[in-house]
Amino acid sequence: MANHKSALKRIRSNEAKRLRNRYQHKTARNAIRRLKATEDKDEALKNLPEIISMVDKLAKKNIIHDNKAANLKSQLTKHVAAL
Repeated sequence: MANHKSALKRIRSNEAKRLRNRYQHKTARNAIRRLKATEDKDEALKNLPEIISMVDKLAKKNIIHDNKAANLKSQLTKHVAAL
């Protein structure tokens, strides 16, 4: 158990940030999964900018690595173009 007030606060804030990061990461993964399952090109083209924005935000907040974000965006763009 922590001995200082600041350490207790750090524990609380770390847990809140962990849950927020987990939620955002899971939401983005589900959106990517839905996009990959989509057969309709128009719908995929409509959703692609939103999903790319989600991925960029995850990379900006260091939830995922920048290179992983780039790979995901590239993969999704190629997928949508191939529909």
